[in-house]
Amino acid sequence: MFKHILVPTDGSILSLRAAKHAVRFAKVHGARITAFYAAPEYHPNVAGDYLPANFVPLAVYQTQIKKTAEKYLDQIKKLAAVGGVSCSGSYASDDSPYQAIIKAAKQRKCDLIFMASHGRSGIAGLLIGSETNKVLTHCKLPVLVYR
Repeated sequence: MFKHILVPTDGSILSLRAAKHAVRFAKVHGARITAFYAAPEYHPNVAGDYLPANFVPLAVYQTQIKKTAEKYLDQIKKLAAVGGVSCSGSYASDDSPYQAIIKAAKQRKCDLIFMASHGRSGIAGLLIGSETNKVLTHCKLPVLVYR
């Protein structure tokens, strides 16, 4: 039924737990996995000629994001290798992670998004909403939410 599954990760324990189940799910369906990490976009904190003490140049920021993405994606790749499932990984920068997830799924021609059901709770969850909820609301692809 499903042949290519996008598995978004934010590096959290719940996200990794969802990835473990995504590997099992993919194995049963004979599917392959694309692990995906949505990084925040670069926003330098510069005001005129003033550079704050914590200023990070773009090149340094990109190196840090790449390192973080590789760490999170490698976790899923290792799970997939142990489970005997083909897995690739990619990442993108976007201030709206849910949009990056949907875009990645479309670009890679995935037929399912398998993601964890976490995010903000309480008042923050009501006001801002979780990325999972936003994917569910805006995506036309099937989304399997792991709790």
